[in-house]
Amino acid sequence: MLNKTTPDTSFETNSDSSDSFQSRSVAVAKGSAMALFRPILAILGVFFIVIGVPIAFLTPIPFVPIGLPIVILGVVLLARNSLVGRRWMKATIAKHPRLKKFAPNWLLKLILGEQEVKPEDETQL
Repeated sequence: MLNKTTPDTSFETNSDSSDSFQSRSVAVAKGSAMALFRPILAILGVFFIVIGVPIAFLTPIPFVPIGLPIVILGVVLLARNSLVGRRWMKATIAKHPRLKKFAPNWLLKLILGEQEVKPEDETQL
């Protein structure tokens, strides 16, 4: 039969600080990669918005919204990856409240990433 012995862990006394250093360095590397990747996604969102509008008007079949999903994808990419883009969209929605009527709540939550406070809820605050 095999002898069951406990493994020698005397060499692992210094591994806790090494593990925390490695986990911090991995977190920093991921943050740096996202810091480089977010502007690319925001620029791609602007590109989709610019390209989606002419595609929507040039669609040969009327009432088939080919450009609309492209524009929505661009808006989501821009708002989720750019602080300036998110502020611009909030200002545009505030300036033109009729736009809010066309976007359901789940889409606004997806685009802006937060739950909006309804006007009747503001009086209770």
